[in-house]
Amino acid sequence: MTSGNLLTDTPELYELRFPDPDHLAARWADAILRRYGAGPRVLDLGCGTGRDAGWLHHKAGRYVLGLDSSPAMVEHARTRHPGPDYHCGDMRELDLGERRFDAVLCLDSALLYCHTNQDLDRLLDRCRQHLAPGGLLVAEMRNGAYFLGRTDLLDTVRTDTVEHQGVRHTSRTRLWIDHPAQLLRRSREWSSDDGSAPVEQRSAWRLLFPQELRHLLAAHGFEVLTLHDRPGPRTEPAWTEDAEPADTADSDRIHLVARLVHPTTETSRP
Repeated sequence: MTSGNLLTDTPELYELRFPDPDHLAARWADAILRRYGAGPRVLDLGCGTGRDAGWLHHKAGRYVLGLDSSPAMVEHARTRHPGPDYHCGDMRELDLGERRFDAVLCLDSALLYCHTNQDLDRLLDRCRQHLAPGGLLVAEMRNGAYFLGRTDLLDTVRTDTVEHQGVRHTSRTRLWIDHPAQLLRRSREWSSDDGSAPVEQRSAWRLLFPQELRHLLAAHGFEVLTLHDRPGPRTEPAWTEDAEPADTADSDRIHLVARLVHPTTETSRP
């Protein structure tokens, strides 16, 4: 068995495995931006295939800069979802000089790829650096609080199949919690019916809790405007245009909108 990331190395397969034919994630993000009066300049961190960035550019009329750490994803975005300005790089090291944005998006748990407190501090410092005064941070991600006392997502191996270019790929996914590191770890084993060697992909998300998140954001100069669990683009039932946010933060997804109210804070100093 070899190691790698079959999905990020094969963006077409990613879009087949996680289809969004109605662009629900991008529409949800645009509705949030409109609801809180954000301007047109959007920085999409962890933009992946560029599917959401492309929709926001063409359908919502926004200027979008997308950033992703996968060269294959960025190349796919430039080819398949052109229009936005795409960059390849580590979001914790983002430096776009004097460029400022009206909103930063971190969809599909992009924020949680910052595994340590130092990683989170660096990312939020980068967000603050590139947000205009009063700019928004919008995030959609897993909810660490869901795993307090619940094991339903941990006790099973989930099997999924997807076909790409005549090859049938099967994945077996297992999740477990690394308690000392406060990480949700994932092992995904891929096998294919074309005789290629199996691939094991490992990844992890930081488990953040709602009160911890509020404290972290306040320390970096943000005011939390809403923090709720549903509805969203990956909840059941899914978000709709007329849906109102719940006043709970208990489900497995959480949705955050925070406004930058203090562009310079103690934590921004070297």
